[in-house]
Amino acid sequence: MKQKILICGATGFIGRNIAEALAANEAYEVYGTYFRSQPWSHPKVTMIKADLTDKQAVESALKGKEIVVQAAAVTSGAGDTVNRPYIHVTDNAVMNSLIFRAAFEQKVSRVVFFSCTVMYQPGDRPVKETDFNANLEIFPAYFGVGWTKLYIEKLCEFYSRIGETKYTVIRHSNIYGPHDKYDLERSHVFGATLTKVLQAAAGGKITVWGSGETERDLLYISDLVDFVALAIERQAAKYELCNVGLGSTISVNELVKKIIAHSGKQLSIENDLSKPDIKTKLCLDISKAEKTFGWRPKVTLDQGIERTIGWFRGQI
Repeated sequence: MKQKILICGATGFIGRNIAEALAANEAYEVYGTYFRSQPWSHPKVTMIKADLTDKQAVESALKGKEIVVQAAAVTSGAGDTVNRPYIHVTDNAVMNSLIFRAAFEQKVSRVVFFSCTVMYQPGDRPVKETDFNANLEIFPAYFGVGWTKLYIEKLCEFYSRIGETKYTVIRHSNIYGPHDKYDLERSHVFGATLTKVLQAAAGGKITVWGSGETERDLLYISDLVDFVALAIERQAAKYELCNVGLGSTISVNELVKKIIAHSGKQLSIENDLSKPDIKTKLCLDISKAEKTFGWRPKVTLDQGIERTIGWFRGQI
């Protein structure tokens, strides 16, 4: 008997990749939610239109499902994080509150929730899950989204304590790969850079927002999908919180150089210091994910860039 699994936010970057991967697994009957975005078609994925900030819509979407992968979120790039941080707070808090309540009431067996890493203090050494200190100020640009994510993490732990549902919380680093946002208004650093490079004329110039000194831990999407599959199969505890990343960092300037090199183009780089710039360095300690689930990233940054460029050129 196949398990019914619901991917919330299946038209998003992470949600779509997870839905496509799990649809290839004969153990699952896969459903995915969409709302404002156009649904995509797959013979083994049933798409459900649902406003996940509406209680009745959430209850209907979760009805009869055994596993929920909560990949729906209001997200955007650094511009919004700096200039309109409130858009990441309200809808995400409402949406997750309703999903977890419905999972509790309907006795869903598993929930996977995608958190983030903005609550961690920047620094030169890899951070562990236990390194978060609530008494220290979260990096100012991330104050709203950071505390919202922490609230939702604790909501997962709360429901794991009072109900039958097991919760996996994933503090993932910057994810990249096929189906990411590649428009310059909403994309993250990897998607924006790839778009600029591949659309640039030969001999042209690439503009990097800010100093380019920010360092990111970048993980290819298939490695995140692998972690989700392992967590669903292997989690024993009612609640687990894990860092999931590459475990090393690269500066934005060095990332731009790498993408240019893999594109085969001859391009110059300039930094626009008038643009939003969040100067931080964050590297994840991923030892807990390996110890608990036997997970390690398999795709190097260079391999990931090659795969993503190949996909981009074939799709866009």
